[in-house]
Amino acid sequence: MFPVLVLTGVRQAGKTCTLTHLLPQYRYVSLELPSVSAMAEETPELFLASHPVPVIFDEIQNAPNLFRYVKKEVDESRHAMGAFVLSGSQHFSLMQNVSESLAGRAGVLQMEGMCYQETGYASIEEAILRGGYPELARNHEMNVTRFFSSYLLTYLERDVRQLKNVGNLRDFERFMRLLALRSGCQLDMSALATGVGVSLPTIKAWISVLETSCIISFLQPWSGNLSKRLVKSPKVYFNDTGLLCFLQGISEIEELKHSMMIGQIWETFVFSELRKHVAGKGLNRQFFFYRENSGLEVDFLVIGNGTRLIEAKWSEHPGADAAKAIIQLKEKISKAETTSYGLSNVQGYIACRTAAPYPVDPAASRTMAIGGEELGTLV
Repeated sequence: MFPVLVLTGVRQAGKTCTLTHLLPQYRYVSLELPSVSAMAEETPELFLASHPVPVIFDEIQNAPNLFRYVKKEVDESRHAMGAFVLSGSQHFSLMQNVSESLAGRAGVLQMEGMCYQETGYASIEEAILRGGYPELARNHEMNVTRFFSSYLLTYLERDVRQLKNVGNLRDFERFMRLLALRSGCQLDMSALATGVGVSLPTIKAWISVLETSCIISFLQPWSGNLSKRLVKSPKVYFNDTGLLCFLQGISEIEELKHSMMIGQIWETFVFSELRKHVAGKGLNRQFFFYRENSGLEVDFLVIGNGTRLIEAKWSEHPGADAAKAIIQLKEKISKAETTSYGLSNVQGYIACRTAAPYPVDPAASRTMAIGGEELGTLV
């Protein structure tokens, strides 16, 4: 526990609703109104005296001067764990102030979107198309294109515009749409720079913006000693498939099913669900992918309480061919001394759209096909 809890996450992930629901005994103070944030900024000591702990300060990035006085309060009562809960929708300024004023005093939690089972969507295709934002899950009739158009505009105008290294919002939006076509692929910043028409340092800065604001995540390659020909570049994934589909121009389920990008979209969905279940259960897991220059590749290695090798396949009934890469990698692992790298009790899975789990090739590898509803069991 820490004296201060900071809840971060993408815009509209449900941070405020979660905090007020789980902590009803805490005072809730929003600094969204200019009059409130001005009072907190200009008279921070009086403001804190007016709102004693335990307290939730939402949108606290609107009063950056308040962070130093929260630090002062914490240092005077260092053993009062969880006295302050801080949250805000502008991730950059929030975390900058936390790192500058509350280092070592704050525990930071990142809130993921809703997982498939939580949304209540009728099909896995609908869950992919609409994503994990609570507002879309609450109102299944809400137009998905209208929601993400507004969401993207708010993100660009309120979060991205304030950053000095983003000069042209149109270029940044074009960059996001181009990157969306590469979700599930190894990151190639040079190709992105050429495609957008900006410099490589600019692309590096913009990638950092998306990662910091919880729009994308990286998956690092496993770098153990099974082969000297392993690739070294990470893969990039959008955290929400609803936003991903919107950026790719997909607005209907039939468009999704027939998209040339459906394999990458499905892989992105699988990774998103795995992360959400790990975060929701508070597990300690490591995610990697495996790829050799020769072509052998397995989409995900989940390490912790054993090792799961997972291939994502957009199929309702994958056959034995789908397990070839898993079988080859399991053979490599069995021949090598890998326990020191955490690769023990290795199991293989095909993440697909099957209605019920079944062994893909019981004679060769006992690799199991698992449907989207069962992805939580793989962590």
